[in-house]
Amino acid sequence: MMYNPQLDTFICVVEAGSFSKAADKLYISPPAVIKQINSLENNLGVQLFARTHRGLVVTAAGESLYQDAKYMVNYSKYEITPVEPYTSDDLNWTNSSSRVSREHDDESLRDIALTEITPADWDSYDTVLIGYPIWWGIAAWPVDNFVKGNDFTGKTVIPFCTSSSSGLGDSGNLLEEMAGTGDWQEGHRFSSGASDADAADWVASLNLNE
Repeated sequence: MMYNPQLDTFICVVEAGSFSKAADKLYISPPAVIKQINSLENNLGVQLFARTHRGLVVTAAGESLYQDAKYMVNYSKYEITPVEPYTSDDLNWTNSSSRVSREHDDESLRDIALTEITPADWDSYDTVLIGYPIWWGIAAWPVDNFVKGNDFTGKTVIPFCTSSSSGLGDSGNLLEEMAGTGDWQEGHRFSSGASDADAADWVASLNLNE
């Protein structure tokens, strides 16, 4: 899901109370911390900190992001990774001989081995967000073995996808059928032009911290 390393820096600044103290904890320079925070604010289109003569003050937007950021950082570092990673040539769907085109044409090739099926501390997850690109109207098939290989009993599952043109379609429903367990919710589609702010707004709308 949408992990941005700048969120780690943001969380550290909030908890440290200053750019310099956060820089010490992160083993980087204060200007580097400030640059990351400025970039995050620009990308989100909100002010996260008020710079006063008494130091930093977290804004209301910053407080809201802080709660969501902690959740995102804790639970979005797992990545579904094929044992044989896809190259840009593999993903060239306009080439009928590319890997992804051959897998599309022959479903027997879609059993994609993953480096890891189950994330660490899986039993502690009560909500799972599964993100994937849309391939030919369905979830990219490397996701399949992750879904099939885990028990979602007692977990709320929220799918989301990225696509330049196709919608979410039945991708979430098909994954739910594969899983056979879990409380699957309506998914969300992000366009290819979606920003960090779009992602943050959507995560905030889920009220995951309630």
